[in-house]
Amino acid sequence: MAARAALRQTARLASSGALLQVLFRAAAFGLNALTLRRLSGELLGVVGVRLTLLHSTAVFLAREAFRRACLSGGAERSWAATVNLLWLTVPLGAFWSVSLGFVWLHFLEVPDPSVVPHYGAAVVAFGLSAVVELLGEPFWVLAQAHLFVRLKVIAESLSVVSKCVLTAILVILYPQWGLYIFSLAQLLYTSVLVLCYVVYFAKFLGSPEATKKSFPIPSMKALLPNVMEDKTFLNWKEARLTWSFFKQSFLKQILTEGERYVMTFLNVINFGDQGVYDTVTNLGSLVARFIFLPIEESFYVFFAQVLERGKNVKDQKQDDVAMAADVLELLLKLVLLIGLTIAVFGYAFSQLALDIYGGSMLSSGTGPDLLRCYSLYVLLLAVNGVTECFTFASMCKEEVDRYNFVMLALSFLFLCSSYFLTRWHGSVGFILANCFNMGIRIAHSIHYIYGYFKESSYRPLTGLLPSPLLLLAYGLSGGITVYSEAFFCCDKGWTARLIHVSIGALCFAATTITMFCTESKLVHFVRSQFLSQYMKKGT
Repeated sequence: MAARAALRQTARLASSGALLQVLFRAAAFGLNALTLRRLSGELLGVVGVRLTLLHSTAVFLAREAFRRACLSGGAERSWAATVNLLWLTVPLGAFWSVSLGFVWLHFLEVPDPSVVPHYGAAVVAFGLSAVVELLGEPFWVLAQAHLFVRLKVIAESLSVVSKCVLTAILVILYPQWGLYIFSLAQLLYTSVLVLCYVVYFAKFLGSPEATKKSFPIPSMKALLPNVMEDKTFLNWKEARLTWSFFKQSFLKQILTEGERYVMTFLNVINFGDQGVYDTVTNLGSLVARFIFLPIEESFYVFFAQVLERGKNVKDQKQDDVAMAADVLELLLKLVLLIGLTIAVFGYAFSQLALDIYGGSMLSSGTGPDLLRCYSLYVLLLAVNGVTECFTFASMCKEEVDRYNFVMLALSFLFLCSSYFLTRWHGSVGFILANCFNMGIRIAHSIHYIYGYFKESSYRPLTGLLPSPLLLLAYGLSGGITVYSEAFFCCDKGWTARLIHVSIGALCFAATTITMFCTESKLVHFVRSQFLSQYMKKGT
């Protein structure tokens, strides 16, 4: 019963997260399109690659290991000790911000001040924003562990919209401010994000609702670092697991942001090309952020709560194992079909999407080829998210340590392939290297999952095998839309474009109908777990 309740809450968290992200980020998408045509490619490259990499590296190295370790604990734990451990992310983040900021200022190529002004101030601002964001880490982990459905998504969405609104206003009114614009917007983003969590918990803690839920933190004061009488200051089991994940986080960050490190440190493409690459990949990753990330984060918590880390399948509650296997199978099928849809239809509509979004700066040159390749990468990204979600939620500490060696080899291969593929095929080589890296990671996770369930009767990896009829529908749709693009898009006027869109819509409808007919078990899972709350509201 506990596992089934966790599944309901997790599915609700993921579906609400995806829906709210779409609603809020649609506004951000429009604001970005408004400002994009007013900015140079060089400015976009410095912000989207160089400065964003500084912020993401400092934040990731400071908090990723703590998140994974602290979300793996069961209900019976000392949350005060966990909170104390989480506050260590702030000094760690300050250390990484200062260290990386020094490198960014003194060891990397400085952009031309006449084209990209105020670079030094921007480096300081983005480093400071990383520390500000980490002030909300204890609140984030508490919200995620207790499955607070809308808090995380609303906080992130409000901060993104606030950032985009301020950026649009300043770009229109004060374009000469250069990087000052993005520095102020980044500081506003992290401040709003942390403030949302603080305000929510200030109202929630001590309320009748918190008492009814038996929430383990009684007051805001208990969320500050404190020494407990007759208790351990830190949860040392979580601390040791954090260290294991911490060693892995270096390598995972290289795999996640590897192409940006190659751009930043090896200067394989100029700032203008970096700006186009960053804008196109951000557009291509919208679905990954809207749908796949909420699913991955939410179901990591589900698997970590339902399965006991490090235990053999036979030594766990069989009802929980059966539910975990069933959910994993259906999740794999769900993200696979979403990814296939993006890959098939994204190929034929990449140039049109870029032309509408950013004009000729994006739709000419390498932009369409970048987005087409990224559509394939989204498919691999979708499968990898779920397979690694299960793998990391069920691995014991020793297995995590062994996986670090795998990550080390992958990091080396990825950096080498990024460098050589970029020399061969320009910025498209970065995405090809990402596809290669993601394929190896998927293969490793599949091998782990197969071994995990080998001694049981469950075979969740069958979720990666859609029906032949559905594959045929995807193949036909892909062929028809490619021919449609060649005949009607994108330099033959808006009437031809509308014909191309109409043909794509018909192919999409036919594929969706085939999916409903051939994947009835998946349809029932989505309706009963993800859509049940909205169906109830509508009745």
